[in-house]
Amino acid sequence: MNPLLLTDGYKVDHRRQYPNGTSLVYSNWTPRKSRIEGVNEVVFFGLQYFIKKYILEDFQNHFFGKPKEEVVQKYARRINNYLGENQVGIQHIEDLHDLGYIPMVFKALPEGVSVPIRTPMFTMYNTQSEFFWLTNYFETLLSAVVWLPCNSATIAKQYRKILDHYAQDTASIPEFVDWQAHDFSMRGMAGIEAAVLSAAGHLLSFTGTDTIPAIDFLETYYNANSDTALIGGSVAATEHSVMCMGTTEGEYDTFKRLICEVYPKGIVSIVSDTWDLWKVLTDYLPRLKEEIITRDGKVVIRPDSGDPIHILCGNPNGKTEQERKGVVELLWDTFGGTINAKGYKELVPQIGAIYGDSITMDRATRICEELKKKGFASTNVVLGIGSFTYQYNTRDTFGFAMKATYGEVNGEGRAIFKDPITDDGTKKSAKGLMKIELLDGKYNLKDEVSWEEEQQGEMQEVFRDGKLLVDHALEDIRKRVR
Repeated sequence: MNPLLLTDGYKVDHRRQYPNGTSLVYSNWTPRKSRIEGVNEVVFFGLQYFIKKYILEDFQNHFFGKPKEEVVQKYARRINNYLGENQVGIQHIEDLHDLGYIPMVFKALPEGVSVPIRTPMFTMYNTQSEFFWLTNYFETLLSAVVWLPCNSATIAKQYRKILDHYAQDTASIPEFVDWQAHDFSMRGMAGIEAAVLSAAGHLLSFTGTDTIPAIDFLETYYNANSDTALIGGSVAATEHSVMCMGTTEGEYDTFKRLICEVYPKGIVSIVSDTWDLWKVLTDYLPRLKEEIITRDGKVVIRPDSGDPIHILCGNPNGKTEQERKGVVELLWDTFGGTINAKGYKELVPQIGAIYGDSITMDRATRICEELKKKGFASTNVVLGIGSFTYQYNTRDTFGFAMKATYGEVNGEGRAIFKDPITDDGTKKSAKGLMKIELLDGKYNLKDEVSWEEEQQGEMQEVFRDGKLLVDHALEDIRKRVR
């Protein structure tokens, strides 16, 4: 599709609504508030993808690279059929096609940094006066693409903080946290692009993922190379259809076959609550103990229903001893392990557990805390992070908005802003040209600056007039996040 049609309908005629003589529109992208308690900074991620995919690839393939007559005819047909008789016109579309590139500047902070609420992540403005209308024309498309990877990268970083904290306190190998939060979200996201953008954000803080196309995404748009560095990985794992096909009566044989024949070495994750999780833990696994502890690899037990805190850590009010103990303690009873230098129990390396249903940051914290109270290292378990975490968010989770704060009309600069009297202050925008300073390790906005000051500060031109000027690599972005 012509990317000029990837917009809200009200955008198409703003060109005529600006004051006569308008020659420049300068806007910014800013997280304005946080709806997640304790999170006051947002990870910046996704602009490079937006520029490469839409500003460069899609405009070349579906606009500049097409015959002008074809592009203009389709644009006019869509707008006229949509708005009825109107004066939107097509000359500005023809002029842009004749130009052959997007006459814009994007200035941005480095992707991967954490940006305080109410501090812009990037700015953008037109470089040729007749295309002043382009700046905010991009608002819809840009917003639809960029808020999600920022959200998911920020949430993943919070999981990382939680898991790092408990691993430092209780585990002998805190580096295992790289794998401790595994992305299970793909099937529950709002389409493939959403799934991939979110999963890429997850991979800034972790290496475990079941979203295979996120690896291609990071290779294509963020200079990663899975031949030379680990982008993301996973392990062999079963699903309920596999276990069900083995029948209830044959479930023990299914476990034995998987552990001894299909996967005689390496890691295999086996969904274990198809029927009776407690029977698996107290009957099947003890009978397979010798095969498991002499195996070159790890068998990972995956419960997939119930309250994850109670299932993994035990429920003091449980009806049975198994319910009161929970998965980790029952595995310890059978397989044992070691007590590390920090005084916490770690299961033998041949056995472990993963839980991947309805995990939240609060539940992740409580699981780690309950394990700690019981004397177990937090790294005895892996948590599957799914769409319950990554899809239950919106653009308003961090109040993202793109707003114009400066313009030029008849050669005269205007510092503009919005400040609704009926609002609580969230929607009050900055004013004028912007400079971002780094003070005591935190980014700080200084608005109403001169063009000379605007050229200084921490924002760097990443795109100008059809050319990408900065091309970030995943490796560097991960370092900034971590």
